[in-house]
Formats: sequence, C-alpha cells, structure tokens
Amino acid sequence: MTVLRRLSCLATAVIALVAALPAPASAATSACLPGGVTRCQVWTGKVVRVSDGDTLMVDLAGDGTSEPRSIRLIDAQAMELSVHSSIVAKRRGDCHALEATARLEQLVRAGGGVVRLTAQDASSSSLNRPLRAVQLRIGGVWRDAGLELVRQGFALWQPFAGEWAWNSAYRAGTRSAAHAGLNLFDTDACGSGPYQSEPISVTVDWKQELVHLTNGAAYPISLAGWWVRDSGLRRYTFPPRTMVHPGAIITVHVFAGTTTATDFFWGLDAPVFDNPTGDEQDRGDGGYLFDPQGDLRAWMIYPAG
Repeated sequence: MTVLRRLSCLATAVIALVAALPAPASAATSACLPGGVTRCQVWTGKVVRVSDGDTLMVDLAGDGTSEPRSIRLIDAQAMELSVHSSIVAKRRGDCHALEATARLEQLVRAGGGVVRLTAQDASSSSLNRPLRAVQLRIGGVWRDAGLELVRQGFALWQPFAGEWAWNSAYRAGTRSAAHAGLNLFDTDACGSGPYQSEPISVTVDWKQELVHLTNGAAYPISLAGWWVRDSGLRRYTFPPRTMVHPGAIITVHVFAGTTTATDFFWGLDAPVFDNPTGDEQDRGDGGYLFDPQGDLRAWMIYPAG
C-alpha cells in the first residue's frame, strides 16, 4: 500500500470516528427572569464575595478553575464604592453605596451563596466583566437580585444594549421605588440639603440629548456643585455661580459647546440617553439630579408607561 493510500485510509477512518461521536450538548437555557418568557443562556456558581452593590465575585461551575470571576449585574446600577473591603467599617463611597452593597450581601446570604446567572448574549460585558442577571433561591423561590435592588431603591435601572429582557420589569421596579420614595429616592436620606423643600424638576429630551432643569421656586436657586447623570456613572457637575432664576429653565447639552448662563455642555462625544423603542425590547432610560451631598433630588424615568 502506498503512503498516499495509507494517508487516505487514515483520513477516512478519522472522519468516520468524528461522525460517530455524539454532538456537543446545546448550551443550557432558562427564563431570563424567574417566571419570564424570554429564554437566556444560564450558568451556575457560588458567590465568593460581594464587591459592591452591583458586582459580585463568583466561582463559576464547570469552568475548570476555582478562580472567581467578577460578574456585573445586568440593568442595575448602584452608587459607587471608593474603598472596597470585606470589613464593613472600612468601606467608603457615595451616599447609598454602602447600603446597596449591604443589601446585595443580605440577598446572597439568604440564598446560601448559590447563584444562577442568565444572559441573552454570553459575550455581553461591562469593563471586561461578564454581564449577568443574578438569581438566588430564597425560601424555595428563585429571586432576581437586580430586580430586588431596583424595587427597593438601592439601584437605578440601567438598560444595556443586547440585554433587553429585563427592561420592562426593572423600569417598573425603579418607577415604583421612586413613587414610594425608597432609599435613593428619599430626597433627604443623606441629610437635609440646600433648598430641600423647593420644587426642582428634570426633563430629558432623548432625541436632542438634552436635560432641562426647571426652578419652580419663587426665588433663585444655586446649583453650584449639583450634578446630573443618566443611568450610567458619567456625570456633569455644575460650576460655581450656576443660578436658576424663578420659573426659569437651564439646559445641559450632552455634547460640547460654549457655556452660557442658561446652557451648559457636558462635552461628551457620544449619546448617553437611550431612545424608547416601543417594542419587545422596551428600551428607555432616566435623567437624575443630585445635590452636593449625594441626595437624588429630581428625576425623569422614561418611557412613563
């Protein structure tokens, strides 16, 4: 038998062997949200520690390593810690950051640390952290940690492109927390701030990437040191001597421009406010105004329905 013929026979045998092997199992799937209809890929794991109010370190089952991965919650944005520690007394951060972290730790303990992770796209990530919804079995029922956080006002609804299955429930949860004045939406939770009882309103023009602030008081209000943001972490802080006259409106433009007494420019190079889609993805966003001590004083969450 020639070498060429022997190689041909060997190749035929290899092909036949591969064909006889069982096909790899399809990725496991589960409802993206407990009780939901939309299906997601699903993973399981054990929480090693809670990093902050929207991030956990998880030892994933079946990944061949005991090295934990940093997992970022889908659609939930908590206030930021500046000092991370497993020792509560050493933690530092924005107002509400410690409370959000403690609440997520409570949920993890109640579920025994065992988590089910879901995502529509396995490659979804934020700052190189896999984006996943985190579910815990508490009292015999799977509960979504992010949904618990937004319903209780410990986090804001933050939609992510490609991971839309949570939008409707999380937006409704955030709106419910806002209506009830819970945690982030308790306007003096961080202490009595400037102009505490005066009506200031926020309107978002998502098409033009604008935030309008209206002074409903009968006298001028200084917004020096106040700041606005969308559901992400980026923020625009008003400069000294920023003043809103009675009944007047000032506008924050997301993009660059020349500041005037009534128009301020964030200087970003990309849009930040999601447009409502009105379809199954149910996209939207929010605009939020914080005072200098970190109290959320006014907001608009859209779409309203």
